[in-house]
Amino acid sequence: MTRILIILLLLTGFTIQAQDKKSFSLEEAIVFALDNNKNAINSRRDIAIAIKQKWETTASGLPQINGVIDYQNQLKQPTAFIPAEFFGGEPGTFAPVVFGTQQNASATATLTQLIFDGSYLVGLQAAKAFLDFSENSNEKTQLEIRKGVINAYGSVLITRENITILNNNIATVKKNLDETRIIFENGLAEEEDVEQLQITYSQLLNQKINAERLEDIAIQMLNLAIGLDISTETQLTDSLTSLAKPGLGLFQDNPEIEKNVDYKIAYNLTEQRSLELKLERSKALPSLRGFINVGTAAGRDTFDFFDSDQRYFASSIFGLTLDVPLFSSGARSARTQKAKIALEQAETDFEYAQEQIRLAYEQAKSQHQLAIDNLEVFKSNLSLAERIEQKNQIKFKEGIASSFELRQAQTQLYAAQNSVLEAMLAMINSKAELETVLNTPDYRNKK
Repeated sequence: MTRILIILLLLTGFTIQAQDKKSFSLEEAIVFALDNNKNAINSRRDIAIAIKQKWETTASGLPQINGVIDYQNQLKQPTAFIPAEFFGGEPGTFAPVVFGTQQNASATATLTQLIFDGSYLVGLQAAKAFLDFSENSNEKTQLEIRKGVINAYGSVLITRENITILNNNIATVKKNLDETRIIFENGLAEEEDVEQLQITYSQLLNQKINAERLEDIAIQMLNLAIGLDISTETQLTDSLTSLAKPGLGLFQDNPEIEKNVDYKIAYNLTEQRSLELKLERSKALPSLRGFINVGTAAGRDTFDFFDSDQRYFASSIFGLTLDVPLFSSGARSARTQKAKIALEQAETDFEYAQEQIRLAYEQAKSQHQLAIDNLEVFKSNLSLAERIEQKNQIKFKEGIASSFELRQAQTQLYAAQNSVLEAMLAMINSKAELETVLNTPDYRNKK
């Protein structure tokens, strides 16, 4: 029985661990992030708020019904004084009289309807503009999430490739170090040769340890970007070479900046300022409202309002309210002029935003072209550095080259390897930036 329990526990633990593992291609990671990233979730909630705001504004112009139930118990009824001669009394004297009943109750219902109000019509337009702004903000959030996932995904791949390269370098140096130590012990090599190789070996080991720490952090950053717990074991199915490809198709002579999300948001702000101006102007127009009021009331000396034999007295009122702005001592005109100036500012900002977008595109295009050029040059340099290092390996073993010369060749090789990795990461990130500026990706509708 104990063995069965142990096996069940082990199987359960294995199942839980298996469930904790996640595997993503880059596209799958992006789609997952658009659903589960915390910023994406809150961005969708902003749209939901905007939809409710739009309905709230719409409902304010639809029929409204309010009901009121009122009950009063006059613990001590007020007394009025009436000339006594009205009741046959002595002229010049007053008789105390109590009016009304001690218990009073009433119930009324009022239907109100907005018939015309210029500010309501503008409010409907503003609610729609606010919804458009929320949707564009959500689109911007999605683009930023996508770019963040690409950067994090690429960083993990770069870090892992760096670890692989370091392991290969460590194995090569360790072999040289062991061989040189044996040669030194036999008196056929200088102690400095061993020391130079030991320095290189120690540095590579330290770099590997640091790279492994960076890999853990890179995975955690990727998990955070796609909306997973940072401790999740995440596997990546795309390779570094498949991501580090040039995006030459993104190079355009006349980019469509109207697709850029910042262009859309800047236009939204201009539209909102235009509606604010219309709102101030609409306040000079009259507004008309109608209402119908129905109610019933009763008065008692005792609390018997639920007695069906007692009478209730109904009432009903219909009316219209016309509100006509006549004179505001210039306040309304000042508000209108202020809104007009704000609109002019928004239009200027919109023009400036367009220039910024064009500049951002040119910068992203330049950075991507630089990454393409650098990667080609650095790959060529890496091939040269590998050949130089191999030649110095042979020369060192044959006693022609010193350990210092071998170390220089190895350092040059390691620098070339790092340059290639950095250029590949720059290729990935600059292409993502270019796609973001052009708003070309369409992962939002993929599930």
